[in-house]
Amino acid sequence: MGFNVSLSGINAANADLNVTANNVANVNTTGFKESRAEFADLFNATSYGLSRNAMGSGARLSNVAQQFSQGNISQTGRSLDLAVAGEGFFTLNMNGARVYSRAGNFQTDNNGYVVNPQGARLQVFAPNADGTRFDGQLTDLQLLNTDSPPKQSTLVNMAFTLPGNAPAPTVTPFDPADSNTYNHSTGGITVYDSLGVSHTQTSYFVKTGTANEWQVHNYVDGQPAGAPTLLQFSNAGALISPANGDITLAPFTPSTGAGVVNLTLNVAGSTQYGEKFAVRDTRQDGYAAGKLNEISISEQGVVYARYSNGDDKPLGQVALTTFNNPQGLQNQGNSLWVETFSSGNPRVGAPDSSDFGQVQAGALEASTVDLTEQLVNMIVAQRNFQANSQMLSTQDQVTQAIINIR
Repeated sequence: MGFNVSLSGINAANADLNVTANNVANVNTTGFKESRAEFADLFNATSYGLSRNAMGSGARLSNVAQQFSQGNISQTGRSLDLAVAGEGFFTLNMNGARVYSRAGNFQTDNNGYVVNPQGARLQVFAPNADGTRFDGQLTDLQLLNTDSPPKQSTLVNMAFTLPGNAPAPTVTPFDPADSNTYNHSTGGITVYDSLGVSHTQTSYFVKTGTANEWQVHNYVDGQPAGAPTLLQFSNAGALISPANGDITLAPFTPSTGAGVVNLTLNVAGSTQYGEKFAVRDTRQDGYAAGKLNEISISEQGVVYARYSNGDDKPLGQVALTTFNNPQGLQNQGNSLWVETFSSGNPRVGAPDSSDFGQVQAGALEASTVDLTEQLVNMIVAQRNFQANSQMLSTQDQVTQAIINIR
């Protein structure tokens, strides 16, 4: 009996050493969660409950508990390195099976899918048609290698200040080629047709003989875009006509084969005062085709493809999963876990919502192993092993003494 008790102690100490060794071996493993050996005492089933003086039968390893604490997050600067700051696991698709991980060292495969080193695909919530919501079904995240299509210009926002003391030109009629026939011009504002080809929109301002009144002549690629429009200002210099600031230009058909371009020029906020002409704002809503510059991911896990033309296209929102009992997850190796009955049902949600943590891009979560603590555990387990070995040796000596009695 005594031999078995000491043997169980040796086995328990050996299990403790094995758990500690595994922790130490994974001190640099991304997303690794340290484990803790937990033990329980043993009692002989025949004597249990028969006597309060019953002696125990040794110890056994009752559980190897994973410790899902937050690991340190270190910056890497690589856009596809992700870390979860808070609760939640990355949700992955491994050949049709759902697996979970805290290791965010992702890369792309030959088809552009974002995968971990074992080829499991990162899951995201698919965006809706206009990319403003991400409450769709889970799908594999795939990075687009295609160009961003162009967008045709429809609106030009322009704000300017016309000098309040400007005289009417002495040379008439208006001719854009003769600067004596107008007071000021905006210079060229670049607009785009449906093929992403650029065109130049220019406005020329002519002071009329009436106080606080101007004419604006609008041209596209050197051709008039409709009749001149009358601008009227109050005696305080505020624009009063057109009332909403909108000037509709005549449609023009580019020679590039693109569709008809319909432009609206909005000059709301323009003023007339002072002695100098100034253009304060020129913006338009179109752009040319763009090349993919980078992939960026927000703290809310939204993945954006950013293009050279300034277009940002959302590709999805990283899906995180939590469990009522993370320690019930089954470790599959390679920093992957799968759900079990003990872990409870998975709960999937968006980062930075409810109790889900934030996603940090360009960073990785380090192993939670504290090397100093593990070395102390190793010494303690070693001493336990030695003590149980000594007990085994002592019992052997006692037994030998009994055998030698004459």
